[in-house]
Amino acid sequence: MKNLRALLLTFATVSAFALLVAVTACSAPPAEQGSGPNQAPAQKSAETQRGAGESPGAHHKDTSNQLYIEVSALSSLDYFYDHKLGMELVGKALGVRTQYVGPADYDMAAMITVFEQAIARKPNGIVVVGFEPSLNAIVDKAVAAGIPVVAVDADLPGSKRVAFVGTGNFQAGFQGGIKLAALIGGKGKVALMTKPGQSNLEERIAGYKAALAKLPPGIEVVQVADTQSDPTIAAQAATTLLQKFPDLAGIGCVEAAGGSGAATAVREANKAGQVKIVAMDRGNDVLEQIKGGVISATVVQQTALMPFYAVQILYNLNNVKIPITSDNAKAGVSGVPSVVDTGVIIVDATNCDYFMRKK
Repeated sequence: MKNLRALLLTFATVSAFALLVAVTACSAPPAEQGSGPNQAPAQKSAETQRGAGESPGAHHKDTSNQLYIEVSALSSLDYFYDHKLGMELVGKALGVRTQYVGPADYDMAAMITVFEQAIARKPNGIVVVGFEPSLNAIVDKAVAAGIPVVAVDADLPGSKRVAFVGTGNFQAGFQGGIKLAALIGGKGKVALMTKPGQSNLEERIAGYKAALAKLPPGIEVVQVADTQSDPTIAAQAATTLLQKFPDLAGIGCVEAAGGSGAATAVREANKAGQVKIVAMDRGNDVLEQIKGGVISATVVQQTALMPFYAVQILYNLNNVKIPITSDNAKAGVSGVPSVVDTGVIIVDATNCDYFMRKK
């Protein structure tokens, strides 16, 4: 009889413990999602639970009030839709608040003002598109205030940013150059279109030139034209190129406005299909011109991955401590990758339909 009572007591104790574990596992607090492409808040229903075997750096605190902000410019360009999308998606994935801010045009003074406003909000991290070295000082100011910063799309190596996430720009230009050379049969005059002064675009131009230089000496880069990241100005620049070089065989573009502008100029000059165009990025206007045979191909970045992985890096810095050393801070170890290459894809008539965005 005593043995039976002991057995029943043990069973009751085990059952109560199992019930307590089950209740605890189901009691996680809900996480809140911040603003995305339309800067409209949404709610996330539950926080992901970690089970047995979780990493030593795993955290258990509520992160739903953490705020991560991306500061950019040129937000009116179709290209930056994917930046907004990436911020929205990472906010949902991590259960944190996110926001994309910045001027609609290329205005560094306005962008710095918006960055100042972001610092004043004391977010848990800032993502910045490093258009120009003039942004170094404001990045360093954020870091001095205890706010980690990750550069995306264009790097700011002269600043105290903790990491860069973006396209390997030299390789993107190199792939574009190889494609353009193949399209023109490895010979003829070509022109390149860019916005001078941006480090990422300069690297792409260098990649184009390196690719064309590796081929047999049948291709001549006759001019590098300025688009000012404006499709209308890009069209004017391409028209001037076609007039100056009537035997131009191809145009390579390293930023979003160039492809649209080049397509307009080539179409109006009745040289569609004759002058080959390799554009940059995946705006529907560019993809429609590929389907219409005016643009031959475009070099597409996996842009949404840039802010997505950037926020993940910032989130890990705040919440997941990886013990690479016994004391990372004293050892001078950041605990994050310094560079993440998000890669590019060549898009042409064979696959462009998959990249079209539904309006």
